[in-house]
Amino acid sequence: MLTRDYYFDLPSELIAQEPSERRGEDRLLLLDRRDGSYEDHMMADFPSLLHPDSVIVVNSSKVRKARVYGRAETGGLVEFLFLSPNADGSWKCMVKKAKKQREGKRYAFQDRDGNTVREGIIRSVNPDATRDVVFSSPVDESFFELCGHVPLPPYIKREDSFSDETRYQTVYARTPGSVAAPTAGLHFTKDLMESVRSMGIPIYEVTLHVGAGTFLPVRTENIEDHHMHTEHYEISRETAEALNKAKKDGKRIVAVGTTSVRTLESASEGNGVLSRLYGDTDIFIRPGYSFRFVDDLLTNFHTPESTLLMLVSALAGRDRIFSAYSHAIEERYRFFSYGDAMFIRG
Repeated sequence: MLTRDYYFDLPSELIAQEPSERRGEDRLLLLDRRDGSYEDHMMADFPSLLHPDSVIVVNSSKVRKARVYGRAETGGLVEFLFLSPNADGSWKCMVKKAKKQREGKRYAFQDRDGNTVREGIIRSVNPDATRDVVFSSPVDESFFELCGHVPLPPYIKREDSFSDETRYQTVYARTPGSVAAPTAGLHFTKDLMESVRSMGIPIYEVTLHVGAGTFLPVRTENIEDHHMHTEHYEISRETAEALNKAKKDGKRIVAVGTTSVRTLESASEGNGVLSRLYGDTDIFIRPGYSFRFVDDLLTNFHTPESTLLMLVSALAGRDRIFSAYSHAIEERYRFFSYGDAMFIRG
């Protein structure tokens, strides 16, 4: 399969730069993967579009204010994206102006009043161009609250604002660790979730910490040559038991977001049983993949030539996805993280 087969033209004005005025007031495109038909809806219609025997799974990972500026000894500001802690307390980071950020360089990480909160030194440059950075004292969540910014994706061409601290976060976010939001969940309000539960449809939580690799396009000519990024996931034993029973009883497993799909498909065995309840996954779901656990998917509209576009094509079929995307473009749906939603239903 060729990467260029997953390219499409998208007018730049359809890339959502801001969230909808109110959470949950987004459009929703229903795609029936059995016959490829689609219907225009609003997110408020979502509960009525669910099969009555559905079970919903959401990703409760919380976005960390992982974009932090370090002041170099020369006085210039350098942007760091804190990806994950290492076992020794150092952090793996992506860094802007990477060629200038070499081993041994020192930085002062300051709060919004200009007070130095931590000092850091680049200890090593990794083969993937990330940096391992050691600090004058341990980095905890208070550091990010004092110094960090919401790590908006690169296609949002503005600085983060105060409203992003809540809008680029799901209402059920619990465990900090993501550098990007599980964006399908941004459409949910507490009232919408109550509407779903009132229908007798349970909602279960899993956790997958979204990494920066979610923004990376596939750069290889052939899809099969792409090296997938790794993300950490966890499922509680109680949740796994409940979901396994639901699957055994013939319930429809509705994943909210591609990260929930990656979690459930990574944790399940060939017979559709969740057994690997935590770990690091580099699963690459693309056309030809046979889904073991997930039946339906609520998701956003994805970037051209991305692994996420390939994932939804694996579920619904490439031609049906591209037909639905063409309709969405014609109807002026809003795309990507702060955009509208698609419900792929079997």
